[in-house]
Amino acid sequence: MTKVAKGFIFGLILIVAAIMPACRAKKAPPAPKVVPTETMSTAPPVPVTTTETRVVNPPDFVQPTPQPTITTEPLPSDIETLNRVAEQRGYLQDAFYAFDESTLSGDAQTALTTSANWLRKNPQYNLLIEGHCDERGTEQYNLALGDRRANSAKEYMVALGVDGSRIRTVSYGEERPFDPGHDEAAWAKNRRAHLVIVGK
Repeated sequence: MTKVAKGFIFGLILIVAAIMPACRAKKAPPAPKVVPTETMSTAPPVPVTTTETRVVNPPDFVQPTPQPTITTEPLPSDIETLNRVAEQRGYLQDAFYAFDESTLSGDAQTALTTSANWLRKNPQYNLLIEGHCDERGTEQYNLALGDRRANSAKEYMVALGVDGSRIRTVSYGEERPFDPGHDEAAWAKNRRAHLVIVGK
C-alpha cells in the first residue's frame, strides 16, 4: 500500500471517529439518588387541610324540595261565609259520580280525603252531605240515587276517621241542579255529593 493510500484511510478513520459520538442518541442523565438522612422523614406526606369545606353531592342526589310556609288564616264565624271560604280554599271538595253510579271514583276519593283531613283538624264543625243527580231518570229514582251517593261519601269519610255523628245526609235528587244546562257537561256537574259545613 502506498503512503498516500495509508494516509487517506487513516484520515477517513479519524473523521468517522469524530462524527460517531454526535450521531448517537443522547441519553438523559440518570436521576440523582436520594438517600434519607436523619433530618428527612420517611413517613408519607400529611395532607394539608384548609378551613373551607366543600361538599360534593353524587350526581344522582336529589335536593329536597323546600316546603312552603303554611299560614293559617282565621276562619269566618258566619256559616255561609265559612262555606264560601272553605270551597274557595279547597278545604272541602265535592265528590262527582258517573252516570247512574253511587260508587266513588279515584278522583272522588281524593276530594273526600282532602275534606276529611280538614274536618278532623276542625272538630268544631259538622257536615251535611247533599246527594244530587242530573235530570235524567224519574224523580223517585233520582231521590234514591242521590241518597246512595250522599251515604257513600259519608261512609268513606267515616272510614277516614271523621266521627259519623258529625255528618248528616240528605238527597235532593234532580231538584237543585248546579248547572241548568241540558247536555253532558251540565249533567256531569250535577252528579255529585255536595259538602256543606253546618254548626253543631
